[in-house]
Amino acid sequence: MEERRQEFPRNKRRKKKRKKKHYLLKFTLTVACVTGLYFLLTSHLFDIQRVAVTDNAYFTPEQVVAISEIEIGSNLFQTNLGKVKQRLLAEPYIKNVKVKRRLPATVEIILEEREEYAAVAYGNDFILVDNEGMVLRQAEENAALPILAGLSTTQAEPGKPLLVEQNYSLVDALKLIGAAAEAELYFRMIRISPVTMKAYIYDSLYCEGTPAHLIESIGNIKQVVFDLYEKEIQRGVIKVGSDNYYSFSPDTAQ
Repeated sequence: MEERRQEFPRNKRRKKKRKKKHYLLKFTLTVACVTGLYFLLTSHLFDIQRVAVTDNAYFTPEQVVAISEIEIGSNLFQTNLGKVKQRLLAEPYIKNVKVKRRLPATVEIILEEREEYAAVAYGNDFILVDNEGMVLRQAEENAALPILAGLSTTQAEPGKPLLVEQNYSLVDALKLIGAAAEAELYFRMIRISPVTMKAYIYDSLYCEGTPAHLIESIGNIKQVVFDLYEKEIQRGVIKVGSDNYYSFSPDTAQ
C-alpha cells in the first residue's frame, strides 16, 4: 500500500509535464502560423497593381482613383477600404459605392452616381440637383436641364438636400419632371407660384395648373403638344384642371 501511494504523485506530475509540453507546442505552432500568414499577406505578392472602376459616368476612372487615394504598389490588405469608401462618399455626385479586394492585386470600386436632374435658378447662377433634390454643384450655366424658377433658396450645400422656403413645391416640381420624362415629354422650365405651376414647352408655350393636375394629365398634355407641333403652333397656354380637363388658348404666353 505504501508503494502505490508513493507512485501516484509521480504519475500525476508526469501527466502535468506532458500537458505543458502539448500546450507549449500548440502555442508555438499557432505563433508560427500567424507570423507566416502575416508575412505572406504583407508580401509583394499582394501589392496593388490595378484599381478597377465600374458604373461611373460623371467621373473618369482616373478621377475616382485620385479621390479614393489608393496608391498603386501599396499592400492590398493594409489599405483601409472603409476610409476609401468614406472619401468617395464625400463627393456629392457619388450616391453609393462598394469597394472590394480582388486577389491577388486588384481593388474593385463599384459606383452608384447621382445624375443631374434639374437646375434651380439662383441669382445669375444655377444649383444643379438630382431627382431627390440633393445639391450636386453650383454652375454659371445650365447644362440643358429643366429650370426651376420661383423658389427661395435657404441652403445650397453640395452633398446635402437643397433647402427652399417652398419645399413642397420643389418636391412636386421634381415629380412633374419625372412624370414628363416617362411620357417622353420635356419641360424647358417650370415656373413655381404658391398654387400653380407653369411648365414651359417653348418660351411662348406652356401648361398651367396645380402640380397634381399637371401630373395626372401628363398623357393628355403630351397629345396636345404633339398636335400643336404638327400644326407648327409654338405659342399659347394649355390650362389643365381636375378630371383630366384641359383647354388651349392661343394667347401669347407670359
